[in-house]
Amino acid sequence: MPDTNYPKEYLRLLKNRLPEMLSTLQRLVLAESPSLEKAPADRCCDLLAAEWQKRGASVKRIPQKLRGDQLRATWWPEKSRPVGQFLVLGHYDTVYSSGALAKIPFRVSRGKAYGPGIFDMKAGLTQALFALETLQQTKAPLRHRLVFLCTSDEEIGSDAARKLIETEARRSEAVFVLEPSLGPRGLIKTSRKGVGEAELIVHGRASHAGLEPQEGVNAIHELARQLTSIQEWNDLRRGVTVNADIIEGGTRVNVIAERARAVLDLRALRVTDMRRLERKLHALRPILPGTKLEVRGGFNRAPLERKCSAALFAKAKARAAEMGLSLGECTAGGGSDGNLTAALGVPTLDGLGAVGHGAHSANEHIIIDTMPARAALLAALLLPS
Repeated sequence: MPDTNYPKEYLRLLKNRLPEMLSTLQRLVLAESPSLEKAPADRCCDLLAAEWQKRGASVKRIPQKLRGDQLRATWWPEKSRPVGQFLVLGHYDTVYSSGALAKIPFRVSRGKAYGPGIFDMKAGLTQALFALETLQQTKAPLRHRLVFLCTSDEEIGSDAARKLIETEARRSEAVFVLEPSLGPRGLIKTSRKGVGEAELIVHGRASHAGLEPQEGVNAIHELARQLTSIQEWNDLRRGVTVNADIIEGGTRVNVIAERARAVLDLRALRVTDMRRLERKLHALRPILPGTKLEVRGGFNRAPLERKCSAALFAKAKARAAEMGLSLGECTAGGGSDGNLTAALGVPTLDGLGAVGHGAHSANEHIIIDTMPARAALLAALLLPS
């Protein structure tokens, strides 16, 4: 069979596997895997490891003390010699605590499947399992080692997994991220905002608010002035936002506030804007005499710029067309582990996971009959260009 026929064949085969895909997905959803609870997360990791091993992948678990173990599954045809590597990147942790299934049970209704973590991203992981199986079944002419990395702390910042992700990305020619797509059309995420968090702390001087107000320097008043100025940095057209979402200050109503702080959410679509924001934050100077400023933090994930995904998206669009499907793209305001790999200059395509809605909510669901096409698309992307 010529290479150009593979995507269409994958879709045909996977449509017949949809009941098995749904059954596997159900098992994964029922294996609750909170980011902050190691024991249940490890049980989900056990299940995933068994699924990869069942498909002949070489599985390695990277133990973690406080979080679920990280999981690395590797596969290539036995008789071939891999030239390079493709990384398929996902996470199995969810934002839901143990017991969430009691309130948000796995269920199927009107073509949708519901459950905690089903959209973000256990359906994406299921699709990756069946994509590999289809590549094996069709004896696809693969050239690259396939590495499937399933991490356990993406929802809380990937602090433990970050080094592992970056190490695998540096070995890879391309990274395919199993985060959910956007909207009912299953838009691929070709760019993502960089994300950061900064803390602005103001030091003033306390005094009695009634007896000696002139002796005090009000940190809250200074903070209010600073935030009014910072608000002007927002530029929605360029995708730059700075939002003060936590504010604290003062001790008692009759004491001039000696200290105040604000925690800022930082977002930018371009690396140049990210750096400009950080420079402006660290260049802030006091407005009220007698106050001092302290700035901590900054961006922890650089933007995934479209130039890093453009070639891969063109390939994905062409593969989808071979299946008779159209594929669109979008920009996402939130960050993912794809930001980390793109920051290294590795071509990265995000949003290859499930089609659905309601991530992190009681209404989280996927559209069941889109699963074969998404799995087929992933399999087709793992073929040589």
